[in-house]
Amino acid sequence: MAAEFLRRRPDLRLLVLEKETRVGSHQSTRNSGVIHSGVYYRPGTLKARLCLEGSAAMREFCRRESLPLLVCGKLILASETFQLPRLEDLHQRSVANGLTDAAIVGPERLREIEPHATGLAALHVPTAAVTDYGAVTRRLAEIVATTGGEIATGARLLGLEVRGAAIVAKTTAGDVSAGCLVNCAGLHADTVAEMAGARTGLRIVPFRGEYHQLRAERRHLVRGLIYPVPDPDLPFLGAHLTTRVDGAVLGGPNAVLALGKEGYRWVDVHPGETMRMLGFGGFWRMARQHWATGVGEAVRSVSRRLFARELQRLVPELSPADLVDAAAGVRAQALDAAGRLVDDFVFVESAHMTHVLNVPSPAATASLAIAKMIVDRIEPRLPSSPRSP
Repeated sequence: MAAEFLRRRPDLRLLVLEKETRVGSHQSTRNSGVIHSGVYYRPGTLKARLCLEGSAAMREFCRRESLPLLVCGKLILASETFQLPRLEDLHQRSVANGLTDAAIVGPERLREIEPHATGLAALHVPTAAVTDYGAVTRRLAEIVATTGGEIATGARLLGLEVRGAAIVAKTTAGDVSAGCLVNCAGLHADTVAEMAGARTGLRIVPFRGEYHQLRAERRHLVRGLIYPVPDPDLPFLGAHLTTRVDGAVLGGPNAVLALGKEGYRWVDVHPGETMRMLGFGGFWRMARQHWATGVGEAVRSVSRRLFARELQRLVPELSPADLVDAAAGVRAQALDAAGRLVDDFVFVESAHMTHVLNVPSPAATASLAIAKMIVDRIEPRLPSSPRSP
């Protein structure tokens, strides 16, 4: 968003406040690197539209800036008969969302594409790709810094205060006064919204996604991206296999409730955040509905054998011995008061602020399109004077 603002309005005084000592320390770098194609999302939703626009923009950005980009193709495998209608539904969604190259293939063709995979049928997306979102984030930061913007690291937000026509962000790096703030705090977006007095009715619930990677000598078992048919009742895609731009192959993630918004390990417990989550009625309504799934994810978290069993549904030759631990990420998932896992992107306006409140996957894929959409909303309200704050 900062880069898009400065591309349109180089006269702006623009500052990015970053809690950490470097950009992209959390969701931007702790992911599989997939540039999503738009297969899963209900036509007409923000996710569907912004994913397709964002995917094209991200590929073009990577090519233009000489960033890593690997077009490796993707298979979504139906391993059980009951999944076949869902696979057809995904195909129809793909076509409705503009993916004209997506096609359902049978067992023989899917084995040609991925020789070690197995299934009754698969949805093949040949143009699916991966990148390195850490490299993307760092390049965007360079663009901001060289086009007139500033990035203040180590600036953790302590509070917000409206003073007349300005809003003051109190941070550990000092106070900052601005005419307009955009809340892109990810896992902490709901907390920032509350600081601003926005009543959203949503709470960010953190789900840890734990990955394993294949040992180097077993990477040949996967050529591109291999996914299961997802559970339509959950906003998660299920454990899958992902070839990365560096040649590594990731397996995962699972979806374990984290005990803190930066709970990358079981021992990362943040009592205040956990109690705040437990005090939200929507959490208990969600837990009553999905407790069995949650228990299963937690058990797989501590059992490499069970984790491998999930991946064997895709590639039967895999064994627990083929897996080694890899970095975990935490997904920022918005939950409403009724206990529903919010499925679409959510943007909320409050005085002086725009809150990017729910942007789970495909948020990285769609990031450039999300930036364009929000700048479209905000730019008409910005002062016209040169170097205005």
